[in-house]
Amino acid sequence: HQARCSPGLPETKRRGRARRTNRDVEELEAGLQQLDLGVEGAMSAGTGLAFDERLMEFRCLWDDSFPECPERLTAIKEKLLQYGLWERCIPVEVRMRDTALVLSLSQEYVELMKSTEQMSEAALRALSDTYDSVFLHPNSYGCARLASGCLLQLLAKVLSGELRNGLALIRPPGHHADQDKMDGYCMFNHLGIAARYARQKLGVERVLIVDWDVHHGQGTQALFLEDPSILYFSIHRYEEGKFWPHLLESDSPAVGTGRGEGFNINVPWNTVGMRDGDYLSAFLHILLPIAFEFQPQLVLVAAGFDAVLGDPKGEMATSPACFAHLTHLLTALAGGKVLLSLEGGYNLKSLADGVCAALRVLLGDPCPRLEPPITPCCSALSSVSRTLTAHEKYWRSLRRGGESWPPANSPAKDPEQEPAPVTATDPPEMMRPPPATRTGLVYDERMMEHYNMWDRYGPDTWVLACVQAVEPVGCGGRVEGLVVRAAGAGGLDSWILCLPRSLAYVETVKSTAGMRPRDLHRQGDQYNSIYICASSYECARLAAGSVFNAVQAVLEGEVRNAVAIVRPPGHHAESDAACGFCFFNSVALAARFAQRLVGRPMRVMILDWDVHHGNGTQHMFEEDPSVLYVSLHRYDHGSFFPSSEDADADRVGQGPGRGFTLNVPWNGPRMGDSEYLAAFHRLILPVAYQFDPELVLVSAGFDAARGDPLGGCLVSPECYAHMTHLLLGLATGRVVLVLEGGYNLVSISESMTMCTRTLLGDPLPELGHLRAPHPSALQSLARVSAVHRKYWTCLRLDGRCGYPRLSLPSLPPSTLRPASLPLRQLGGAVHRYGEPLTPPTARSFGSVETPPPPHNLRAALHYSCLCPPDCLCPWPLRLQLPLSTPLPLPSGSLTSPFPQQLPSPPPAPPSLLHDSQGGAWEPGFLDSICFPSYLQGMLYAVTPLPWCPHLDSVQPSPPDGLNVLAPCEECGSKTENWVCLACYQVLCGRYINQHMLAHGSLSGHPLVLSYADLSVWCYTCQSYVHHPVTSHITHPHTVMECSRSNHNTPSQ
Repeated sequence: HQARCSPGLPETKRRGRARRTNRDVEELEAGLQQLDLGVEGAMSAGTGLAFDERLMEFRCLWDDSFPECPERLTAIKEKLLQYGLWERCIPVEVRMRDTALVLSLSQEYVELMKSTEQMSEAALRALSDTYDSVFLHPNSYGCARLASGCLLQLLAKVLSGELRNGLALIRPPGHHADQDKMDGYCMFNHLGIAARYARQKLGVERVLIVDWDVHHGQGTQALFLEDPSILYFSIHRYEEGKFWPHLLESDSPAVGTGRGEGFNINVPWNTVGMRDGDYLSAFLHILLPIAFEFQPQLVLVAAGFDAVLGDPKGEMATSPACFAHLTHLLTALAGGKVLLSLEGGYNLKSLADGVCAALRVLLGDPCPRLEPPITPCCSALSSVSRTLTAHEKYWRSLRRGGESWPPANSPAKDPEQEPAPVTATDPPEMMRPPPATRTGLVYDERMMEHYNMWDRYGPDTWVLACVQAVEPVGCGGRVEGLVVRAAGAGGLDSWILCLPRSLAYVETVKSTAGMRPRDLHRQGDQYNSIYICASSYECARLAAGSVFNAVQAVLEGEVRNAVAIVRPPGHHAESDAACGFCFFNSVALAARFAQRLVGRPMRVMILDWDVHHGNGTQHMFEEDPSVLYVSLHRYDHGSFFPSSEDADADRVGQGPGRGFTLNVPWNGPRMGDSEYLAAFHRLILPVAYQFDPELVLVSAGFDAARGDPLGGCLVSPECYAHMTHLLLGLATGRVVLVLEGGYNLVSISESMTMCTRTLLGDPLPELGHLRAPHPSALQSLARVSAVHRKYWTCLRLDGRCGYPRLSLPSLPPSTLRPASLPLRQLGGAVHRYGEPLTPPTARSFGSVETPPPPHNLRAALHYSCLCPPDCLCPWPLRLQLPLSTPLPLPSGSLTSPFPQQLPSPPPAPPSLLHDSQGGAWEPGFLDSICFPSYLQGMLYAVTPLPWCPHLDSVQPSPPDGLNVLAPCEECGSKTENWVCLACYQVLCGRYINQHMLAHGSLSGHPLVLSYADLSVWCYTCQSYVHHPVTSHITHPHTVMECSRSNHNTPSQ
């Protein structure tokens, strides 16, 4: 009887890992079996339509040509019936709710309007003449009450869950009416009444009102100017106040007042002829980021269609299809609780087509294709930029990285654009019914036969368990299973021709089917991160063929969109080499297959959101302008797999393909929903709309998901759902998701399920609170934008400040010169982008008081800011002073160039700074501080916040003071260290090893002190802070004594 040998340590670890994996797989399978993609309970009943024939029983008695007339509703109804949309809606019974009127209207005004029911025509005309652009009819009051009742009844049903969304076809319009005044065809402000009713009676906390009528809804704005629970967004014709209603408060500086400051957003168009790209630019760059941060529970739309091409009042050139896309973007908010309420629109055909386009999206149909060019004009970009400037101090989602505004070598003029058509045409998709089956699913269990013979429980084999668990999930007949055929099943050439220079490589992989294990191991070692078994070739061929079948089903109209659950993954594979678990690049092959299928170089967009850069896909299309390749990936300055500089932002393609490769490289871990959505809003969607793809392929790796062991990122399943939804607005919804990486069982399964639900048209899940985007991510996005704006008009936003530049006297170059040091060299955090260092003193709209030039260095410090050289803000000083220069400088060293008669900045209140002496630096103080080498010879000055809401987190300083020479407690670095003012840990900054950033994220401690320049930074406010609470810690004498004592301490 021979004694059994105990297993060694490696074998023990392997067995333990296997047991844990099996247990996780069993738990996951049990959980996934409970998932249900069936119709029941997945969504509300459908789209409600509120309409009443009585709304057509009034018109102008003394002017038959008055634009606001009953024929408007007649034209809409006829077009809805023609397109078969009327019967697809759920009719809503209309009831009047007089109690709701008194919530938003003056009682005296309501009584006055009621009295018009008994007035003669002469009296009605006389009363109408006391208002601007209105008429009165004996039925006007009753119809206005009925119109409000339509919207309120629709609102109640949507909020109760009976309906998913709705459209109110009502007149008279309402968005110009104030609480006690008629204006612009409007008697009662229906949306204002509905918003207040939802807030006060239905328990809604936050409401978003979007007004896309060509006229500014000044009545709605006035109702909620001081209300932070109502976010009002208006995009309208303004022409510097020349267009009705001719109000200064219709301009972008009108941001709200009091507690409502920042919650009123105006995007004013200053020229006519605005097109689809202009409206999309405003939505993508401004509305969506703010709305995701605001997180409304209800979206109300003042749906005027007088901006549609052909309207005599609007004189704009937007297509009806554009409003389908705007509606689609809004349905990502508030769980899809979106209500459209008819406002203006006075060309009957344009009005009816616009309503039909928006309603089809509410009903779940794909967005129609927009006619190119889908690019914003210079005037639109200027308007968007001015609104961004006005609001970026209120919304962290608008803050940008260190762009240079405008970057060099960027074209200043618009590219050649085709003239806008004179009349609108019916989009071909309007009459074409979408495919009966919405989503196709392709998967074959034979793909599980590819495995790692030497580690059955390696990270890639986790996908096996996930695929096995997802496949049997009940889909209630909502997903159509597609036929699976291996690539080349109908002949080798049918897919080999899609990969140039690859025949020899394919034969090499094919030969592995008959190899022995030892030879397979040796063959795998020839590539980067590859394992091979006898079934690998057939599984890889099956994966590519599955994606082909999904693409073909979408292009031939069998399904609207599709999901391909395949393995092995493909996006790392080159045309002639395997790489990173990948053999054949399934998505790249599918793009070429699609072009061969339609017989022309159709435009294909490939979005790769796998956490690893898809090096293989990029290389295959670097010179091809018919394929737009976009990758969101972790880069870490080239150290993250595949560890190639080709993944950096400056790799844009070659030859005719320049600009068609767009890399968004993250230079650190923990990127999550905020960062990915910012990339979508600022870069990916604007470029994608301008590219105008005919097919969207997604390399859908989920290793950036929260909990993935390889990615180290924090993207939620809910965020993947929202990204999928945003993509569905492209290519008439022809989107194919192809599984790539993902190595956490729960994360990949939940994420793929969320994406599939979105493809099926289910309401989007809530994202929850979104933190501010990481500063490193903002820098990456800024760099990508700066690189690509030469190729894409949609990225050419103006400078971030629209203020006039100060004219300063010239100074000696050695004393005062423009800053040129890149932000990453500043050591520590920089001032948050776009927030005024000192609020402008002028409150009138459109004017900003420019501060006088400073007359000494202390005044210069008061007025200076840390801005790019081309910033146009009122405080353009960038100081670079030799450290040998004391502060304040000796008399005459800097004061002589400035006029002596100019007043100094007002002193700070004694209650804030006098006792702390924190601002009274003594001569020679800077010389006594040891600055790190990367700051030698330079000093930057900023104006900090005088207060922030996180000061209560500051704890008393240690009894023995602060040691400014202390090393980082994590890595021992002595460069760019910070101390936490809550726990007094000393850690390195963002440009060393980011240990203080990680500490702040994990601990929630917001305030830190820089040992480089003794400044206090708040991570939450994203700004410097100077306040008595912190000034005793940064007191110069205390720090100097500590510094000197450490200089005198013998080294241990």
